[in-house]
Amino acid sequence: MKKYLFILFGFSLVFFSCVSKKKLHNEQKRVQNLKTDSIGTHSNLNDCNIKVSSLEAEKAEIQKNLLNLSSSSQTTIENSKMTIAEQARRLKDLQTLIQSQKDILSKLKKTIADALINFKPDELSVELKDGRLYVSLQEKLLFKSGSAVVDPKGKEALQTLATVLTTTQDISVMIEGHTDNVPVKGKYEDNWSLSTARSTAIVRILTADYKVDAHTIIASGRAEFYPVADNATVDGKARNRRTEIILSPNLSELFKLLNQ
Repeated sequence: MKKYLFILFGFSLVFFSCVSKKKLHNEQKRVQNLKTDSIGTHSNLNDCNIKVSSLEAEKAEIQKNLLNLSSSSQTTIENSKMTIAEQARRLKDLQTLIQSQKDILSKLKKTIADALINFKPDELSVELKDGRLYVSLQEKLLFKSGSAVVDPKGKEALQTLATVLTTTQDISVMIEGHTDNVPVKGKYEDNWSLSTARSTAIVRILTADYKVDAHTIIASGRAEFYPVADNATVDGKARNRRTEIILSPNLSELFKLLNQ
């Protein structure tokens, strides 16, 4: 009986020994798996931390860029406001200058018209056109047909006009000779020569006899190429045979303002 108990006890020891070893092996394997999982988790955690740091850096950079963009936009808006204000100021200055030029010409027109009031409407006219003042003197007031010698009555008109011109500043004067379309005969080769000779004769009288500043005057001949009436009629031809004294304001200040 004791022998069987001993054998049973030995068998039990062997059995429990085997069971303990198996359990120990399983536990060791589980612990190893936990270690492996822990290492993987730790590695993933490190990756996450790196990504978080990178995202935070990106966030900081984005916030910085947004701040710079906001500041830049504000500066751009302020500059735009300044530009608009500057343009508005320049426009106002331009309008003021243009109006001033118009006022000068309107006043000059009245002064010249009043000075020449004793001459007939079919002898001369005073008109504002395209920002310039035109004093148109008909041929019968100034010249005989085909001649560039100014008649006494024409000199009287020029003297009256010169009185106004010598007391007016910042005005340029263009003397333009015009003819009808009938070919000229005699002394002058063509209507170009006649129209130019007439305008030059008037310039000489204004500058030499009546002391108008020669630096402000230009003489030119237009011949028959700028008619104001139909050359098919006698009256039209007469109206086209004229000398125009064109007064223009000094535009240097206007161009200076436009070029700013």
